[in-house]
Amino acid sequence: MRLTDQVRSGCAAIAARATSVTVDEAALDAVTLTDADAPQLDAERHYLEGSEADVATYLLTLDTINFGSGWFPTLKKRRVGGESISGYFTVAWSLADRFRAHGPWTNAQLRTMTADELADVIGQPRDHELMGLFAQALRQLGAFLGERGAMDLVAEAGGSAERMAELLAGGMTLYADRGFYKRAQLVPSDLALAGIGRWNDLDRLTIFADNLVPHVLRLDGVLRYDPRLAAHIDAERQLRSGPQEHEIRAGAVHACATIARRLGVSEQELDHVLWTRGGGPSYKAVPRHRCRTVWY
Repeated sequence: MRLTDQVRSGCAAIAARATSVTVDEAALDAVTLTDADAPQLDAERHYLEGSEADVATYLLTLDTINFGSGWFPTLKKRRVGGESISGYFTVAWSLADRFRAHGPWTNAQLRTMTADELADVIGQPRDHELMGLFAQALRQLGAFLGERGAMDLVAEAGGSAERMAELLAGGMTLYADRGFYKRAQLVPSDLALAGIGRWNDLDRLTIFADNLVPHVLRLDGVLRYDPRLAAHIDAERQLRSGPQEHEIRAGAVHACATIARRLGVSEQELDHVLWTRGGGPSYKAVPRHRCRTVWY
């Protein structure tokens, strides 16, 4: 069974037996794409102006450390116009600045990456736990690539976004988010948004299961949490990685597969719409679930 088939069937099974999270079938039709912008990457907060090889390397590097949302409230956020930006954009923009100033790290440099060096790039305390995990992930990336570049990996995938995800998930333990494969699927999606690679099966990808899209679906009435789980999240208490957290992510994957099919769009496109929508004030005003995990 291919990677995305595993995700869809596994998430459908979890959703069917879930006890803490329910997909409200009646609310699925209420989700629309009205006024949604076409998916795109922010050209200021991402590094997109370099050569194709350098941009591909940037996006692969970024997605390798695109996790840690459970720690984001503890990060020192970048500020724009007096307001702090999200944890994700704090990391993405800081990494973009590094690429603009010095270019990409070599694979050899990735293999010896330290938490201190990365903390300085991202503007965080050197003893922050997440910096150590980020450095570990980049060391894995350097070892996985060996003498290859990001574009060599694109070529090896042979135009298949799913194959790219399978290469990443099979080659690095910190990409092996079994049952969801969030970041492994995100890499070819981000490359496609940057115009890199000729992907012939982007519609095979599922949503990129994290904590923001389920949050949007919860507030829109699609996902319903039992009172104890809802109270735990609303109190901004950390959620352990386990059955309830899996039910939240699986419920989102399963619901979005149905919504995308009804709207006639890909799940990848739907993910970008819902993720962007989640940055709106009404969604940011309500706590989302937080889990300290390397998967998202």
